[in-house]
Amino acid sequence: MAGLLEGKKAFITGSSRGIGRATAVAMARQGADIVVHYRRDAEQAEKTVQEIRDLGREALLVKAELESQDELNAAFDVVEQEWGSLDIFVASAAASAFKPIEQLKDYHLDKTYRTVVHSTVFAAQRCIPLMAGKSGRIITMSSMGSTYTLPRYATLGSAKAALESMTRYLASELGPKGITVNALNPGVVDTESAKFYGGANYDQYNADVIAHTPLGRLGTTEDIADAAVFLASDMSRFITGQVIRVDGGLTLLTGGFESF
Repeated sequence: MAGLLEGKKAFITGSSRGIGRATAVAMARQGADIVVHYRRDAEQAEKTVQEIRDLGREALLVKAELESQDELNAAFDVVEQEWGSLDIFVASAAASAFKPIEQLKDYHLDKTYRTVVHSTVFAAQRCIPLMAGKSGRIITMSSMGSTYTLPRYATLGSAKAALESMTRYLASELGPKGITVNALNPGVVDTESAKFYGGANYDQYNADVIAHTPLGRLGTTEDIADAAVFLASDMSRFITGQVIRVDGGLTLLTGGFESF
């Protein structure tokens, strides 16, 4: 039986680890060939590539600092040279400094916004000709911090809010070209990045989150990856410009749990 993404070509940023990696593997399982992108961890990126190839799919490996438009363009040049087309782009990578606002410097804001927002715009520009004649899919990864204020999260949270707005604008402008653009907004997902953010309070915070989540558990990277597969598939063909929460119902309940 053919997978939901059989024969599709997908480029997923930040796919050496976490949600990006899970998304790359999930899409490969559904029949897609994958561009695996990384910034620093070549070893983990190679493991992702090997897992995709073990599934019988093709994998390209690209390295790029997404805050650099030149490096982002170089990564897309590889896609254009090797494949000549693209069906799916997932903007999963992010970078930020978890600091209170009074400690933020210009370079903290610049790096975060360039990695999260600017790179998505420039990637979408490169996607347009590569997706011509196809039912293109662009998926962005937001976070709870786009809507709810979290301690030391102002830089990334505000960048994710801007990303959600840009998602809607992209959906409006790219719809006539046959490209849908949607965002996923995960709840609390058990990842290495979450552990880094949470620090010593990580376990207690998770316990509070679980107690206030209707489905009674933390999210997994696979939960988010499966939602991305849906948005990348033909089943989502009439959905665009939406921000879809994948949080087990956490944000249905306001307040009531401790923050980091």
